[in-house]
Amino acid sequence: MQIDVFTLVPHAFAWLTEQRPLAAVLGTELDLRLFNYRDTSPLGARQVDDEPYGGGAGMVLRVDVVAAALDAAYGGAPDHRVIAMTPGGRALTQEVVEELAREERLTVLSARFEGFDERIVANLASDAISIGPYVLSNGDLPAMVLVDALARLLPGALGSTESSVHESFSVQLERGLEYPHFTRPAEFRGWGVPDVLLSGDHKRIEDWRLEQSRLRSVRG
Repeated sequence: MQIDVFTLVPHAFAWLTEQRPLAAVLGTELDLRLFNYRDTSPLGARQVDDEPYGGGAGMVLRVDVVAAALDAAYGGAPDHRVIAMTPGGRALTQEVVEELAREERLTVLSARFEGFDERIVANLASDAISIGPYVLSNGDLPAMVLVDALARLLPGALGSTESSVHESFSVQLERGLEYPHFTRPAEFRGWGVPDVLLSGDHKRIEDWRLEQSRLRSVRG
């Protein structure tokens, strides 16, 4: 899978690429490319943003700057999905991640400050995604969230193939929250582990875990 991220701070992704799951698949299952809007800006002094029409605080990422970056990278309009990370986009869910993971190539656009000139979202992007109903100072954190969520679905990203099967929002758990986990010691300060997990009865354990997942999901 190839993911291209367009950003104003490519170095911000350095930490992410050193950690699992990205580190395990980078250069094999995943080709992650980072593009700096400033490198191809058609404006002087590598300018990328401007004051909003109509007044107001903050700066807005210019449409001509993003268009120039895409043209430089692809020689015209991309022939694959382009995702703008913006609060007005559709909510990022595990189902959306699984949908996007089926793509061979993706382009992710991030912004800073007041965000995108709306013409970027309307005309240069084919999709818009939000990671939640709150405000961040930049779109790089949402872009990292999306890249991480996609990378962990690639072969070899996780230590075990089971890790991505029985987890929160998986089909196996009916898209619900994951069940509680316990490990050694079995007793600590009077806090015990549920007897069923020590029983060795795999069918009972499986039933208990699904029940706990359903209860957690209802409470959530």
